[in-house]
Amino acid sequence: MVEQILEGVSPTRMELLEIRKKLVLAEKGHKLLEEKRDVLVERFFAIIEKRNQLSQEIDEDFKDAFLSLIGSQMIMGEKKVEDISYLSEDIGEISFETDNIMGVKIPKMNAGEIKTDMKITYGFFETCAKLDDAQKKFNSLISKLILLADLEGGIKSLTVEIEKTKRRVNVLENNLIPKLWGTRKYIEMQLEEREREDFFRRKRIKAILESKKA
Repeated sequence: MVEQILEGVSPTRMELLEIRKKLVLAEKGHKLLEEKRDVLVERFFAIIEKRNQLSQEIDEDFKDAFLSLIGSQMIMGEKKVEDISYLSEDIGEISFETDNIMGVKIPKMNAGEIKTDMKITYGFFETCAKLDDAQKKFNSLISKLILLADLEGGIKSLTVEIEKTKRRVNVLENNLIPKLWGTRKYIEMQLEEREREDFFRRKRIKAILESKKA
């Protein structure tokens, strides 16, 4: 296989020094990017596992909450339950922040102002215990849903960054570093060839001069 070299390179000692410096930097960068990729992949799968566990919990909680809601609709009627739902108070607003994982900015929701333990705002005489249970169960899901959204955002951001890091590692590993090694070898061979030519030239001149003296 023919080794590739960088274009426009002159086989000089100064160029050889520059190539050696670039090769050291490229190999260091390659190692750092590999370490970054491995850390990101590890965090990615940790978040995936946490997301999957939380999704299962939320699915079960939703089933339980909807069973209570359906029970209240059967007792009170769908229209009555819908009318009462409009009496629910505002849960508040979500603000957004950013987390940092190996230089990757991950969107994060700040749910500190969100109300997850809201008081019942309707009267008890025209409602039933099933409706109370449904409200409590749906309220308890809010914080879990916010956390799930955070995890999904983290997964998306890490996916993009992992792909970018992989491409950079591949470019260094399969393109730049082999070319730098090939260029270094090419320049060293050219310089060695010149040194051999100079040696034989000096030897020949010396022999000619000695023959003239004789």
